[in-house]
Amino acid sequence: LQWLRNPGPQHEKRTLFGDMVCFLFITPLATISGWLCLRGAVDHLHFSSRLEAVGLIALTVALFTIYLFWTLVSFRYHCRLYKEWRRTNQRVILLIPTSANVPSNQQSLLGLQALKRNSKETIV
Repeated sequence: LQWLRNPGPQHEKRTLFGDMVCFLFITPLATISGWLCLRGAVDHLHFSSRLEAVGLIALTVALFTIYLFWTLVSFRYHCRLYKEWRRTNQRVILLIPTSANVPSNQQSLLGLQALKRNSKETIV
């Protein structure tokens, strides 16, 4: 979520949004199309020619191969973008070590400040 809130390149966010919308539309369409093709292949095997059944099975295999290829390439692309973003956008907080000359009430305040930090920040 931090990556989506970051005012970085809008092109990457539009690409992610577009791919998510395509995934939400293409997944049910590919599933229904594959099921219909296989159902037609079964019907052709029982009642009609085997050549048409083989053609429908080949169409189903091609459909799912293209779908899986697109899904894997898209997922890999967005994972690479996210890893690059994490590498270049790190938030680091430097904690001051407790020393002998700091009064104990100030040490406890420093400890409370460290506990109130966001979990997204790296404590060093």
